[in-house]
Amino acid sequence: MSQQPGSRSSRFSRPDASMSLLNNVMDHSLDEGYAEAAAREGTSGHARLPRTRRAKAGLAVGLALAALVVTVGAAQARLAAPSLAKEKEELIDRIEDGTENADQLQGRVDGLRADVEKRQRAALQRHGDERDRSTALLSGALPVAGPGVKLVINDAKDTEAGDGDGPRESSGFSDTGRVRDRDLQRVVNGLWESGAEAVSVNGQRLTSLSAIRAAGDAVLVDNKPLAPPYTLLAIGPGKDLSTAFQDSEDGRYLYVLRENYGVRTSISVQDEVRLPAAPHLSVRTAKPAGTGEGSTS
Repeated sequence: MSQQPGSRSSRFSRPDASMSLLNNVMDHSLDEGYAEAAAREGTSGHARLPRTRRAKAGLAVGLALAALVVTVGAAQARLAAPSLAKEKEELIDRIEDGTENADQLQGRVDGLRADVEKRQRAALQRHGDERDRSTALLSGALPVAGPGVKLVINDAKDTEAGDGDGPRESSGFSDTGRVRDRDLQRVVNGLWESGAEAVSVNGQRLTSLSAIRAAGDAVLVDNKPLAPPYTLLAIGPGKDLSTAFQDSEDGRYLYVLRENYGVRTSISVQDEVRLPAAPHLSVRTAKPAGTGEGSTS
């Protein structure tokens, strides 16, 4: 069988035709699955590029708007600052003027009240009988003088606020060396029970309407703050009054405060002590006996 020249030349048209396996590997280095995946990734990346640009553009616009809002707000605040400062100054001036007027009115009230009480006491001394004068003395309406005792109570040295578990804690007071309102109440009541006819604390005359209270660490007598040391003056039968008080339950209570908590106390008999009249007398329900309806004040 004769061979055709054309068929032989077509079979061996490539010089490397005998290396077809190597040629196939070189021409198709990637698997078809990898090629398809790479093609899809490239297509999707090109599709997302415009979307990313739009997001960045939107973010830039948002930042620009935020900066504009902040700038406008700062400008408005700067423009409003002078007017607000002026209103604040006017308000402060009004408050100061009102406070000054209130102080002046209070001063006038105090002066008029003192003048009225002075006139009442003078009229009572001129026209009142012995029973009226005795009532005025006992009620604190008139100043008094006579023999008595002087009792000084002071906080312990290096007093510090703190809590304890002793007898004063059960009444709401910590066991420290600080003199409390409850302590002064007991001492004053003890003086009355021991025979005192008139009592004052730091120059503040006590009456049947007086109150000793606490406001924080301060002690108030008739709403007037007092500071230690507390000086109590009591008019009564000097030595007998001193002895009766120290032997009483309240006197022993004061002794416990001195021995256990370091409260400093001293008591001495005085030939004469002077007590001022009570600053304010307020009678709400009492009226003179045998005078009909009468009036209250």
